[in-house]
Amino acid sequence: MSEKKSWGSTVAGWFVVRDENESEETPADEPADATRPPAPPIDVFRQEPPTAPGGNVDFEGVFDAAGIEKEDRERIAKSLALLSSLPADTPFEVRKQIVEASLRAFEVPIERIIETGVEEIQALEAYIRAGAADTAKVSEESENRIRQFEEEIRRIRTVTQERVVEQQSVIRSCNQRKLEVQRILEFFGQDTVARVVRESPRLVDPSGPGPKAEE
Repeated sequence: MSEKKSWGSTVAGWFVVRDENESEETPADEPADATRPPAPPIDVFRQEPPTAPGGNVDFEGVFDAAGIEKEDRERIAKSLALLSSLPADTPFEVRKQIVEASLRAFEVPIERIIETGVEEIQALEAYIRAGAADTAKVSEESENRIRQFEEEIRRIRTVTQERVVEQQSVIRSCNQRKLEVQRILEFFGQDTVARVVRESPRLVDPSGPGPKAEE
């Protein structure tokens, strides 16, 4: 197994494992598995870390919340700048010697650089896990609300359908009774019925605007 891939077992797997063909600039996007429960939290934060609106992480805020000293973080930044300034085709061992020699020349303890680097990775992993736990909670609450809304929608649709069926039954029953009453009216003749409707203050002319006012 190569040295790069062995990082996966270092510090409880907090390091990002890259394929040998990937460059250091290759983004290490790892979509979260929604079916997998979030990893247990890591208790490193001394205060609430900042949120990441739009996915934009305030790294300095995260490190501040984890209690990582600013001076130590600056050493990491300077070490990264030194490493990045070396030609890309410089052999690994040569780069390692140059960086270590430069750090010793500035009396920067390598062990402290390593400790701070791992501490930053630890804080970032803790931040990832905290965000994953919060996301899982929000997702669960959202799914519960969606189920409640879906149940309410089904209930409303059932009530509506029952009301439609009920009204259809009312229409059939009323029309049937109208036909029964209509038999006696037809016996007296259409003209007589029409005259009574016109003259009665209690009846509504089907072709008119509404009930006639009593005189």
